[in-house]
Amino acid sequence: MTSEQQPTPTHAHDSDSSHATDGPDDAERSPGRRGMLRRLTIDTRPLAHVAFRRLWLGQGVSFIGFQVTAVAVPVQVYDMTKSSFWVGVLGLVNLVPLIVFGLWGGAVADHMDRRKLLLVSSCVTWASTLILLVQALVGVNSLGLIMAVVALQAVGFAVSSPTRSAIIPRLIDRPLVSAANTLSFTASTVGGLAGPLFAGVILAHGGYAAAYALDAALFTVGLYAAMRLPAIPPLGEIAGAPGVRAVLDGLRFLATQPVLMMSFVVDIIAMGVAMPRALFPELADTRFGGGGAVGWLFASIAIGAVIGGLISGWIGRVHRQGVALVVSIVVWGLAVAAAGLAHQLWLAVALLALGGGADLVSAVFRQTMLQTYAPDEMRGRLQGVFTVVVAGGPRLGDVRAGATASVVGATASWVGGGIACAVLVVLAALAVPAFLRYDTRTAVSPEGVP
Repeated sequence: MTSEQQPTPTHAHDSDSSHATDGPDDAERSPGRRGMLRRLTIDTRPLAHVAFRRLWLGQGVSFIGFQVTAVAVPVQVYDMTKSSFWVGVLGLVNLVPLIVFGLWGGAVADHMDRRKLLLVSSCVTWASTLILLVQALVGVNSLGLIMAVVALQAVGFAVSSPTRSAIIPRLIDRPLVSAANTLSFTASTVGGLAGPLFAGVILAHGGYAAAYALDAALFTVGLYAAMRLPAIPPLGEIAGAPGVRAVLDGLRFLATQPVLMMSFVVDIIAMGVAMPRALFPELADTRFGGGGAVGWLFASIAIGAVIGGLISGWIGRVHRQGVALVVSIVVWGLAVAAAGLAHQLWLAVALLALGGGADLVSAVFRQTMLQTYAPDEMRGRLQGVFTVVVAGGPRLGDVRAGATASVVGATASWVGGGIACAVLVVLAALAVPAFLRYDTRTAVSPEGVP
């Protein structure tokens, strides 16, 4: 069998793609202008692996549609209720399934073929999009139904996301995991950029049904990518069943790893305290003149993340990743705070884009620390925790932003969250010196792999 059909016990490779396993310092040895370009631009070597390339493409295309829906749903809810509070409640509706099924899905990913689990969970997400399409076509106009479907969509996402992330280290060699993560995050941020811009145009001219129909159509690419993956069964025998005990085992392991634990804590602070997304529909309507402004606000963070990804060649050479992670989150928080004071749409978008670039950098560092440090038998469960934090944090931020805005106003909620984020992340990092000392050149995983 080819490597695309059956992975080896540790990694799968294409026999004609030996250059994909070149060491991360090869670019530094390239002479002249070409070497400088390779050091600065995004590392594409993981795309030489067919299975990863297909997974990456499917994720990128389907995420465009996912982001169209991510804009259409809160805009529809705001249109129905005229309240940022109910837009914020969407975050809570997302958060509960993300916590429960994110942790459980990660445990299941450690006990069964990850390809099968990714396919099943992706079908759940696709079905929820089809339901949103039907309710828009019929004109049900039910807030309760939308909330229920959003919860179902969160279930599918909570299981598929950690499963997809846990697959990557089985396809790509360890030295290229950072590059693979950068490619994945960049593809997602391209979707985060294109999706909201498409949504702004579609909602202005085609309505909610057109937005949900586009999501359903694009998601078929992701389903195809999942179907074409090789089988990815667990490595060796995994004790126990994927239940509560397995989840608790993963959490107990995490509690013994202060560096990994802090990587989650600082992200919760970044997203849960500073994310202003729930305020976008209101500010687009009251400050920036409505129309396509909401699409630009939702796309702004992704604009910066895409630019950051395209010039990310330097990320793999940063060794003091704990310090770098703190710095990037401080930049994120201050950029968000400044954007909340802007009264010109272009300036708000530019500042949020700056924050998005910093967020992309922090995301790559966090994911790489987890994937290279965690043993494979714990990787699914820890990716489940990662999904809860990464996807749940912004939803928690939605709840905070919407609730705070209902008391002190949208501007105070937006600006105050950004400033609080920058302060809290520094204080949290100072409390755990091991996190600030984390260095990839000296770090040793629990498996004993440097």
